[in-house]
Amino acid sequence: MKADHVQVNRLLKTARGQIDGILKMVEEDRYCLEVSSQIMAAQSILKKANRMVLRAHMDCCVQEAVSSGDPGPRLEELAALLDKLAE
Repeated sequence: MKADHVQVNRLLKTARGQIDGILKMVEEDRYCLEVSSQIMAAQSILKKANRMVLRAHMDCCVQEAVSSGDPGPRLEELAALLDKLAE
């Protein structure tokens, strides 16, 4: 993985902490909208981490494939990922 490991790790650990907190909220039978708000916050952090990983992939892996003259497989991978995001 070519993304900044420190930043991605920090984001993922933050998301893990939030998810642990959400689990505790559920166990405590907290108000639904409070739980939902925290779930959305965790999703936001995961999306940010994913964007960083994907940006690094495009800047490195895809760029290398383009430079080598065979970008097809990497572009197909990205297209498949975009299909998953649309589901």
